[in-house]
Amino acid sequence: MSIIRTTRSLLHRSLSAPYPARTHSCGELSPAHAGAHVVLAGWLLPERKISNVLSFFPIKDSSGTTQLVVRRNPADHPDLPLLSHVPLESSVLIQGRVFERPKKDRRPVSSCSSSSPSLAQSSTGDIEVHVDSFTVLNPASPLLPFYPSDDQTLVNDELRARFRYLDLRRNALSNNIRLRSHVSRLVRESLHADGFLEVETPILLKSSPEGAREFLVPTRVGRSASQGTTTHTPLFYSLPQSPQQPKQLLICSGAIDKYFQFAKCFRDEDGRKDRQPEFTQIDLEMAYTSWGPPQNSHNDSWRIGGHEVRAVIESLIGKIWKQVEGICLPSSFKVMTYAEAMARYGSDKPDTRLAMEIENIAPLLPHHHQASLADLGETLETLVVRRSENLPFVRANDHCQLTDEPTVNRIVLTASNLLTWFCEFISPVIGPEHHATLNNGLRISVGDTLYVSRRRAVPEGGSTPLGRIRTRLSDSAQNLGDYVPPPYPHFLWVTEFPLFTRSDPDKDFLAHGRWTSTHHPFTAPMWQDIEAMYDGRIDQVRGQHYDLVLNGTEIGGGSVRVHDAAMQEYVFSHVLQLDESEKASFDHLLQALKSGAPPHGGIALGFDRLMSILCKTQSIRDVIAFPKTSAGTDPLFKSPATVAKDVLPQYGIQGIRT
Repeated sequence: MSIIRTTRSLLHRSLSAPYPARTHSCGELSPAHAGAHVVLAGWLLPERKISNVLSFFPIKDSSGTTQLVVRRNPADHPDLPLLSHVPLESSVLIQGRVFERPKKDRRPVSSCSSSSPSLAQSSTGDIEVHVDSFTVLNPASPLLPFYPSDDQTLVNDELRARFRYLDLRRNALSNNIRLRSHVSRLVRESLHADGFLEVETPILLKSSPEGAREFLVPTRVGRSASQGTTTHTPLFYSLPQSPQQPKQLLICSGAIDKYFQFAKCFRDEDGRKDRQPEFTQIDLEMAYTSWGPPQNSHNDSWRIGGHEVRAVIESLIGKIWKQVEGICLPSSFKVMTYAEAMARYGSDKPDTRLAMEIENIAPLLPHHHQASLADLGETLETLVVRRSENLPFVRANDHCQLTDEPTVNRIVLTASNLLTWFCEFISPVIGPEHHATLNNGLRISVGDTLYVSRRRAVPEGGSTPLGRIRTRLSDSAQNLGDYVPPPYPHFLWVTEFPLFTRSDPDKDFLAHGRWTSTHHPFTAPMWQDIEAMYDGRIDQVRGQHYDLVLNGTEIGGGSVRVHDAAMQEYVFSHVLQLDESEKASFDHLLQALKSGAPPHGGIALGFDRLMSILCKTQSIRDVIAFPKTSAGTDPLFKSPATVAKDVLPQYGIQGIRT
């Protein structure tokens, strides 16, 4: 009895001694290995006891799972019964022999090691390993916070985040991380083949007024070495929102014609469900990008420059979708201007899978009503849910709430209001004959629902009230199970954004009532609108800015840059009205532009968001190894955190008593 007790105690000790090297991973064995003696290492999963003498144990590593067969025969293998006492999730070493499973017992097993698009089925479901001996390399605690192999127990997000290293053992997450690595390799291979060079840019930079809030990093250096003195005034580095200035300077230098990197970016934004304070983007920049559409592009809506960047991205995305999803995409994606996207879909990143479109009522009205709206600079539009055509959205429509959209009116057409419903929207009222004309133009009838909204004729911001209603109806119908979007991906370029805006709440802290850049201050205007910019008609200036949208999600954005130093200085001083200290942050860029900088442009693809789409998960946290929460905190590493009081003075910082 004491020998058994001693032996069992060894099951709960880590092995710190030499042990046999593993011969195979748990995901690679196949019937071709039948009869071979193998050594496997991995995590022990729950036992399935068949009888007093026979048990099955799965063993799992990062490549897959293999079934172990343990036959309790005290005469030949006296220690094997003790495997049942090894804590779940312990790291164990298994020695045994491979056998083919009977055909009736074979089953598909997902392979984690496959680099194929679908993470192809493993052949380990065709074999099993009969165990001769085992060694506990490192036992797990008998009471783990949760068990990654347990698919039946729901674990809350906070606990999963605190023990992320356990959560990553789940197949869903480990497969996501593996696919992320596979896609990053595809990207590098594709861009290298197109002549791009991968160049790393600095992480510690200077704070500059480019848009989002920055993370600041204090330094113990009193003042820069070039100033030759020290002071107790604290100085800070800034973590880059993007490598925008460094990559432009690379192109200005002439040393690099085509640049890319997987860039770490940082933004100190308020917590949002689909954002992280640190994120990764596929960042690229090209010299000598065009300032106009390519020749022979009569059937295309791409009327800006940068078509070289467009071609690279369409080729890259096509390769990814071909290898990962097995889908052949068109050689070029559909193009739509910002104005058209806002008019038809009410969004600057529309989901074009959904056929329902917003319709402009104004052209269907009598001329004096059209003139009245035009004088006010307004338009009147509607989103119609037709019971005869939009059946999947009927239930969502019935439950749609408008409490947060006060400018939207909802009208259900009945026999009694069919020829009067429009009277409440405009004065003077129109008669039944005009209602009939309006109804025919909108193709509406009794039972249909109209959402009607009045807004500025020139769109602004990222969405309109009816655009938000359209998105809400789609989301609700999907949640109800009434609507399943088409599986084929809908890629779309959105171009010709307003170059400047006063409708971006994320930049209000920086703007203080001034114009801000819709994209960033280095985006070039369309050549047709340069005169308007210099004339002060700022709201009429369109930018050479392009966003790539997939199924209603923006996955990338870029632009042709300003390469004329005088134009860039004019934007800083006369449009954005930066003060001298703010402009000083860009002196080096202006000097580089004066040094014969080539016309250039680029783009950044949100790698985390792209991977969440490919991995078919709603949260980008599921494709990042160690993500932050939606509030920007990290329960695993317990960051952000305070530092000792005696540390702050070293940086010239003094804590504030509250």
